Amino acid sequence: MTAYQYVAEDRRGERISGVYEEVPDRDGLREDLEKLGYRLLQCRRMSRRSPAEQVKKKIHQHEIVAFAYEFAGMFSAGLSVVRCLETMEEQAANEAMRTVLSSVRQSIETGASVAEAFEPYRSVFGDFFMGMLEAGQSGGKLSQTLATAADYYEKQLAVRNKIRGAFIYPAVVALLCVVILSAIVIFVIPVFQKLYHQLHIQLPVPTQILIGLSDLFRHHFWIVPLLVGAVYWGRKGMLKIPGLKQRFDRMTLTIPILGSLLQMVLVSRYIRTFAMMHSAGIGVVQALRQARQVCHHAVIDEIGRRLEEEILAGGSLSRPLAEYPLFPPVIVQLSHAGEESGTVGQMLTKGADYLDAAIDRKTSSLLLKLEPLLSVIMGVLVGLILLAVYLPMFDYMSHIK
Repeated sequence: MTAYQYVAEDRRGERISGVYEEVPDRDGLREDLEKLGYRLLQCRRMSRRSPAEQVKKKIHQHEIVAFAYEFAGMFSAGLSVVRCLETMEEQAANEAMRTVLSSVRQSIETGASVAEAFEPYRSVFGDFFMGMLEAGQSGGKLSQTLATAADYYEKQLAVRNKIRGAFIYPAVVALLCVVILSAIVIFVIPVFQKLYHQLHIQLPVPTQILIGLSDLFRHHFWIVPLLVGAVYWGRKGMLKIPGLKQRFDRMTLTIPILGSLLQMVLVSRYIRTFAMMHSAGIGVVQALRQARQVCHHAVIDEIGRRLEEEILAGGSLSRPLAEYPLFPPVIVQLSHAGEESGTVGQMLTKGADYLDAAIDRKTSSLLLKLEPLLSVIMGVLVGLILLAVYLPMFDYMSHIK
C-alpha cells in the first residue's frame, strides 16, 4: 500500500486535491474516488515518508491555532464535521494544510471517527489536540474541547513568541560579533602576516595561533559547515539514546541564568496541559499522562510517573508536587486549594497564567543582563585579536630603538 497526491473533480466540475492513503495503485485510487463521486484527473505517488512527515514543517503553529478556532466556531454553529472541513479546505491558503484537511475529510466520509481521521497527523497537530479530540468525541463536547485546544496553543505560542522576541537583539549582537571577528581573521590578519614575513619578525605565540586560525578559515573553510553539521546530527542521534537524553534534559535545567527560565517554561507547559485536559473532562491520571507526553522531557516524565502512581494509590496531587523543587510553592498551594474545592483544573490554569507572567518578567530581566554582557564579550574578543596582531609590531619597534 502507498499514498498518492491527487487532483479530481466532482459531477459539478469543481476540483479538489488531497492525499489518499493505503491504495495499491492508481487504478485502486480511481475506483475509490469514483465511489465517492469524483473523477480522477491527475495523481502522483508520494515518497515513503508518511504524509504527516511531509507536511509537518510546512504547517506553522499559528495555522493550527487558527484552524482550531475556526473548527470550534463552525461546529458549534451547527455545521457537520465534514462540512466544516470542506469549508476550511476551500479557504486554506497553505497547500500543506489543505492537503491534510482533504485527507482527514475523506477518512471521515469513509466511516472513520474524528479522532481516527486526525490520528495519522498527530505529529502535526500535537498530542494535546488529539487528546482534546478524543475527550470531546467521547463526551459529546467537541466544540468546547476544540476551543480549549485553540486557547491552549495560542497561549503556548504567545509564550514562545515572547521568548524569541526578547532574544532577537542578543542574537543580532552575537551574529554581528561573529561577522566582525570573521572579517578580521579572514581579511586583516593575512595583510599583517605578509608584512611580518617580509620584515622577518619572530612571532609570539598568540600571533602564531591567530595566523593559524586565519589559514584554517581561508584555505579549509569547508571544515566549519562540516563540524556544524556533525554536531547537529550527532546531537540528534545521541538524544535518541534514552540514557543520554535524560542526562541532557537534566543538564539543560542547570544551565546558569537560562536554567531557571527553562524550568519555568517546562512547568508552565506541564501544568497548563494537565489543567486544561482535566477541565475538559479527562480523568486525572490520563490527563497527567498526556501532559508529560506533550512535554517530551525526561525530568517531567519521571515526575509525572510518580504523580500518576500516587493518584492511582489514592493519594493527593499536591503532596507529591511539594516534594519536587521544580514546582514553585504557588503551584503546590493552588493544587491543594483546587483539591479542597473540587476545582483543580481551574486553579492550576490560574497557576499556569501566573507562571507565564513570571516567564515574561524573567525574560525581560535576562535581556537586560545579556545586552551589556554581550557587548563586553565582543569588546574583549576584538581587543585580544588586535593585541595579538600588534604584539610583533611593538616588539619590532622596541628593537629599532
